[in-house]
Amino acid sequence: MSFILRYIKPAAVATAVLSASLASPSASAQDIPEYLQYQPTQTDVGGAGLLQMPSARMARQGEFTVFYYDNDEYRRIGLSLQLFPWLETIIRYNDVRTRLYNPIPEFSGDQTYKDRGVDVKFRLWEESQYIPQISLGLRDFAGTGQFSGEYLVASKRWHDFDFTLGMGWGYLGRSGNIDNPFCEITDSYCERPGGFQGEGGSFEYDEWFKGNAALYGGVEWQSPWAPLSVKVEYDGNDYSDESSRTAIIQDSHWNLGLHYRLHEHANIQVSFERGNTLMFGFNLRTNFNDAEQYKQRPRKRTAEDLDNTRRPVHPEQLNTEQLVNQVYRETGWANSKLTLSDDGKTLTSYGYQTRYRDRDEGDERTARLLATKLPESITEYQLIDAPYGLKMQQTQIDASQVKAAMRADSIDAQAQFIRSDVESTDPQGRVLAERDTDWNLPSFSVRPYIQQSFGSPENFYMYELRADAYSTWEIKQNVFVDGRAALRLAGNYDDFNFIIQNDDSPLPRVRTYIRSYVEFSDIWLENLQATYLKQINKDWYASVYGGYFERMFGGVGSEILYRPYGQGWGVGMDINWAKQRAFDSHFGFRDYDVLTGHVSGYWKPSFLPDSMIRVAAGRFLAKDVGVQVNFEHKFDSGVIVGAYAAKTDVSAEDYGEGSFTKGFYLSLPFDLFQMRDSKGRATVGWTPLTRDGGQMLMRQRPLFGVTDARDAFYSN
Repeated sequence: MSFILRYIKPAAVATAVLSASLASPSASAQDIPEYLQYQPTQTDVGGAGLLQMPSARMARQGEFTVFYYDNDEYRRIGLSLQLFPWLETIIRYNDVRTRLYNPIPEFSGDQTYKDRGVDVKFRLWEESQYIPQISLGLRDFAGTGQFSGEYLVASKRWHDFDFTLGMGWGYLGRSGNIDNPFCEITDSYCERPGGFQGEGGSFEYDEWFKGNAALYGGVEWQSPWAPLSVKVEYDGNDYSDESSRTAIIQDSHWNLGLHYRLHEHANIQVSFERGNTLMFGFNLRTNFNDAEQYKQRPRKRTAEDLDNTRRPVHPEQLNTEQLVNQVYRETGWANSKLTLSDDGKTLTSYGYQTRYRDRDEGDERTARLLATKLPESITEYQLIDAPYGLKMQQTQIDASQVKAAMRADSIDAQAQFIRSDVESTDPQGRVLAERDTDWNLPSFSVRPYIQQSFGSPENFYMYELRADAYSTWEIKQNVFVDGRAALRLAGNYDDFNFIIQNDDSPLPRVRTYIRSYVEFSDIWLENLQATYLKQINKDWYASVYGGYFERMFGGVGSEILYRPYGQGWGVGMDINWAKQRAFDSHFGFRDYDVLTGHVSGYWKPSFLPDSMIRVAAGRFLAKDVGVQVNFEHKFDSGVIVGAYAAKTDVSAEDYGEGSFTKGFYLSLPFDLFQMRDSKGRATVGWTPLTRDGGQMLMRQRPLFGVTDARDAFYSN
């Protein structure tokens, strides 16, 4: 599994997600919030439940947990996320400490065997006064099948006791203490197929709910001492045939555990299981809906500024250059053009927000400042989002409402922001000020960067620490050159052992040459791309680009996008000629080239609030043809969780271990980790394995991100 940190500022390195939550004021055990006292606790394998067995419970939406549990044979580490109120998701590593990853010492040394697992649990029925909560779950449903199992479970609370009764199949039901009810319907459910298809990583749905079944259950008691709860469980598993390949004695099916809330964001759990085994674990938690960071912001303009600031009587008296600069310094609104309507009542500013991720916050501050600087004759302010010279949306603000809010004329006095599609792509009215966008000087910055991966057979943790130099040059308003050079400071990616010859590979080597790129040079050009952006009309956008797109490929390409305002959908197409770069990642190329591109659809379904689905169908870098599906969900804090999978005409055997490309990622707003506002984001990605099938080209300024203001998702 690769856990790749892509183009990220140092504040978001490694454990950034939890550092924000743990930075909150410490609380004693007695100060645990009441809502957490009855919050479902985690099992030994992750997810809400008892000890080894899951319950029907769901955590609050947005709950995110990093967990670690340890006993004689296994160590388990992973992540649990309550994606929706009805959906729990888990990513887990089972470290089988009694086995080597590979029997060949030259390949993986003394690293122990790691088994990846993904779990999901769906709430089928919510608890009521008389009816228990009912959930259906799949454990390790897309891996090697060594820990896979399914379950149907019910949980009912009675005062401080939470009772659970469930039926498990597969790993959860191997004791076979009850007949499989599906076996009574059809004989095909009486035996559970062994092994896994292809090279692992596939959905083994033909095994689900087959073979032995077992009843399990237990109770969790919230003690009078708020931090402590007690768990008693009857385990439905039989440990006689385990992945550890060692004898595991089960003297009892009864397990007993203590769960202690050490801190609002930290829990520990100790249990005595199987009648002979001590289990210890801990977890760290936060909630992506609740996560926030105190901000040091300049004060908002108030009635005092409104009354004490001398304003010009006529618009002709405005010092527009001074106004534009002050608005940018105080509110982050970067003006590119300022116009006044023919009747002199509407001031329009074309620009974009550079500081505030919350657009309402930025607009209110801009409007309050304008109210203190503009003549009374100007009664309406209009802000038009025009990043890169592309006009996305307009915001109309009534000046009288702004002034009433500043004076607090009534309890509910506030400025109203009316956002809509841009009425015209051509500037309206008399131009008061305009920024010169021809041949600006480029900007430069240097930042640390870390790329890291977990779970490789050669080395469980692989990393590359770099110093990256960034440059952006706006040649004209819609012509950009973006570049980045990298200097390696430390790393161990040269341990990567995927060194097969081209003749032995069923696919062109497009991503598995990573060791060759890493070993060849300590200084390289990561990317250098020129992009021309064009707004065809209100809904159509286009771009043409070329250069060194990424470390492994360069070339030329073009993209077109249709994105109607506020409709929650869009359609685009890109086509690219890409050529593989030389291993030194300087300026040369290798012999391999490919024509790659996709038709892409974007959709924000109304039945899944704050979610985005993207589907891209076309030709990938290894000349395979297929579809990539990407799902994203945004929480109240701005954190975005995403998952993707690509299935092409490459067979599982030709693809190799993992069977097809898939992965998960977090997109984290920078301002969750700093006291200053910021629109920047860091992306932390988790990919089980890097192989050549289903791989897409990486490039700068894709149109869907450029046009986010048409139907804001990545900003608030």
